[in-house]
Amino acid sequence: MSALPTMPAFADFGARSGAQSGGALIASPDSALRAAVLHRLNGRCRPVQQALGGADALAKLEKGDWPVLFLDRRLPDLDVDELMAIIQRRFPGTQVVLLDSEDSPPSQTAESTHNGTRRDETQPDEAHPGSIPSYNSQALLRPTQESQPAGRSGAVNPLPGMIGTSVAMQSVYRMVRLVAARLTTVLIAGPTGTGKELVARALHALSPRAAKALVVVNCAAIPEALLESELFGYTRGAFTGAVQSQLGRIPAAHGGTLFLDEVSELPLGMQAKLLRFLEQKEIQRLGTSEVTRVDVRVLAASNVDLAGRAARGEFRQDLFYRLSAFPIELPTLAERRADIVPLAEHFLACMAAAMAVPVPSLREDAVRILETHPWKGNVRELQHVMERASILVESGDTITAEHVYFPYPRNSCPQL
Repeated sequence: MSALPTMPAFADFGARSGAQSGGALIASPDSALRAAVLHRLNGRCRPVQQALGGADALAKLEKGDWPVLFLDRRLPDLDVDELMAIIQRRFPGTQVVLLDSEDSPPSQTAESTHNGTRRDETQPDEAHPGSIPSYNSQALLRPTQESQPAGRSGAVNPLPGMIGTSVAMQSVYRMVRLVAARLTTVLIAGPTGTGKELVARALHALSPRAAKALVVVNCAAIPEALLESELFGYTRGAFTGAVQSQLGRIPAAHGGTLFLDEVSELPLGMQAKLLRFLEQKEIQRLGTSEVTRVDVRVLAASNVDLAGRAARGEFRQDLFYRLSAFPIELPTLAERRADIVPLAEHFLACMAAAMAVPVPSLREDAVRILETHPWKGNVRELQHVMERASILVESGDTITAEHVYFPYPRNSCPQL
């Protein structure tokens, strides 16, 4: 189990770091460890938030300033040394306490560094009501260098096929580039029209598997009766109408990437079979007892609260945890308003190129409407609005407010 600093080390940490004036973030997949840290902090840091892994911790660091991060060495998704380097470079104002994962005797040395000074303390862990005695007492305290300026480092280039440099999208770009080279399963979450498939394609394009196939499966578009045969394949004569063998989507992605879009729509029976594939990396085609091993990196996407569905028993919890090893949440278009005009201009340029006509410009009154619209349908809605505007405007003319047409009340856009 992961280890906790001794109680005196926690108390001394709070005094030396000034943590009382700010909050703390606790990152660990172990709920018991997070609870134990909360117990031992005993109100010294407020507010306190919890993260389930490295990706979750990075997302929370992006959204707020956290003076201290309690970080479990054993993370389910990221290497802790790589994560430490990213935090020190991008969040120099955050002090990190590493919770040692190695089992050790009850009496330990807590090594601390602060302002370049090292001190050693050897003392037994104290017993406290509600504490977890199986955790040992060793911890390593690593503050970031105070000589570094506070704030974020430079901007990250947009992903292949994506437009926008807003703060919200910078976080997405960083997360994608961080995980692209790994085999980690990624769950891409976000409302309809936010670009989940674009992110999946970018993850594949930036991965070592880019030269292999990216196989896209829309789980909501395939009838339940055909899902197993479509995913795993079948042999000739496996069922009525199977006049020839079919490979299946999963084996077709061998060596490459499988993208399961709208994974929330998988029937429960199919979820169990998908879970077995994810755990064993083996499939069995319909009509044969032969088991085939496949090498596939899996990406999934959902436009609904998959965690909520799992909590209600509408989606298998074990499959949810397997798919969400590294979650990436996409912002709505309303949360990235700085990207609205660049996206609109990009869509207009693409449409003009397709028609071999000059690219129309956006007049200021059209820009004002675009920047203040609620965009319930997100980027996809903006694309449709720009397509209508490019049809309504004369070739080469300027798009004005009268060309920006919404066929529904501004606050009641349907899901596109």
